[in-house]
Order: sequence, then structure tokens, then C-alpha cells
Amino acid sequence: MIQVIIVEDDVRNAEINRRFVEKIDGFQTVGIATDGRQAVELLEIVSPDLVLLDLYVPHVSGFDLLRHIKLKHTQTDIIMITAAKELQTIREAIHGGIFDYILKPVIFDRLRETLDKYRSFRGKIKALEQAGAETAVDQHKIDELLRPGDGEKQRPFYPKGIDQLTLDKVTVYMMHTSSARTAEQVSADLGISRSTSRRYLEFLVSSGKMAADLSYGSVGRPERVYRQAARC
Repeated sequence: MIQVIIVEDDVRNAEINRRFVEKIDGFQTVGIATDGRQAVELLEIVSPDLVLLDLYVPHVSGFDLLRHIKLKHTQTDIIMITAAKELQTIREAIHGGIFDYILKPVIFDRLRETLDKYRSFRGKIKALEQAGAETAVDQHKIDELLRPGDGEKQRPFYPKGIDQLTLDKVTVYMMHTSSARTAEQVSADLGISRSTSRRYLEFLVSSGKMAADLSYGSVGRPERVYRQAARC
């Protein structure tokens, strides 16, 4: 398991981040620090693999903590989670050696994406070490570590409940449909449940590939209908 420490002065945000981390395979939260001094003490006790670090914490600044970790805990990586949007702040964090920079409020899918990348990164490092490449690696291996996925088509990242095969099926169906369709009609034509049909149609709407409207019949409630989004 990849051991994670969360450094966050807001107890509620810390708990949200902890729950997010616990939902992701291969990660375990082993400590939470609500100020800089606690963080320094916790690092000495736990020696984690990864720190989710807020920039603004009491007693010790986030950048001081970043420098402390890089100096004293060389095997620990850092993901900055902060509300700071200033370019100079972001540049300083990058120069400090962070793995990623995530803005608050944290979106679960965004955090999961970077933790998936981090898990892959650590796995590649471990594989190289086990292969006896601790001292030297070639350019190809370096590229794999620093630019994962370059030169190959990366699998798109979808939220929970959306898979590529069903999405392709719904997308192709809608592309070849000239008139607007309800979720119930799509469900019947494709042989999927109405709730599944609606979920995928709404995802396509949110991604800008489809548009939704209301159809007002002579009786009853208006129905939500879907069609291809107009192209600019």
C-alpha cells in the first residue's frame, strides 16, 4: 500500500481528502496533520510515500514544509492541494519538486487521476530497481517515467458508471439518428435499461457531444429529449 499523509488545516477538508484517498486502490491514509509542526512530527514517525500538502497551514508554511520534506525525506513525494492560483506560486511549487498541483475544492475524479498516475510511476520505479537498474537507465525508460503514455493512445478517463463500450454504442446510435430521442427510446432500441440510457446521454450532454431539450406533448409532463449538439 502507498502510505499517505494529509496536511490540511481545515478539519472538514482533511476528512474529505482522507475519504477520497481511501476510495482509491493501493492507497492508505496513515496520518493527518492540521498544522506545520504536527506535519514535521508526523513525518518523523511515519515516513510516508506521499504527502498531500496544503500551502496555507499554521506555524510552518507550505513551502517551508516542501523544502523540509525534500531535504529530510528524500523518498517522500508531494502533491500540492491548495486554493493558490498565482502563477509565481505555481512555478515555485513546481521548482520545489512536487508531483502535481491540484486546486481546491478537490474534485474526486481529478485526485483519482493523479493518484493513478502516481501509482503507475512508483510501480515503474520499483520494476526498474528490481531489474537491477538502480544506477543507470536508458532514455526510453526515462521517457516512460517522465512522459507516461507519449507515443501511444491513452485510455480516456471516465467517471464511475461510464464504460467505453457502452459509451461508443450510445454515441454511434445518436450519430445515426436524425430526430431527437428520449432515454426510453434509446433504451428500447439498444437493449439497455432506461437508467443506463439516461446516464450515458447525460454524460454526452455534459461533454458537449449531445444537446438536451424538453418536448411538450398534449398531455402529461414534458419529456427530456436528446440530439446531436450543433457544430459551430
